[in-house]
Amino acid sequence: MSDALPPVVPVLRSFDETKAKEFYVDFLGFEVTFEHRFDDNAPLYMGLRRGDAVLHLSEHFGDACPGAAVRIRIDRLSDYCATLRDKDYKHSRPGAPQEQPWGGKELSISDPFGNRLTLVDAPSAADHGSRVE
Repeated sequence: MSDALPPVVPVLRSFDETKAKEFYVDFLGFEVTFEHRFDDNAPLYMGLRRGDAVLHLSEHFGDACPGAAVRIRIDRLSDYCATLRDKDYKHSRPGAPQEQPWGGKELSISDPFGNRLTLVDAPSAADHGSRVE
């Protein structure tokens, strides 16, 4: 029996399907892997993926609290941030990643629901985020 754990999938609170897709799909480049509603008037539960990073967004009350924070490892963070700035998204204009005292670079971006995504380009094993390519 292995002590290894499978990857963790964060569940983030969302309130508006259109805004969620605009931010996560159109702006950040995630793809929708599934959408689920119990009926036509029920809240949305949605899966997203970009590279190895997997997120779930839920409109269900009680699934998650707004204001969560997740760290996502991304290769070539500076290039990715430049791509985001070039999109000229009106709700987020990320600056340059900041060098961290422990090594690597980071950039935090808030989604429309108050959740914080910290994108990390860390050269060491000290980084504990999901990886995006």
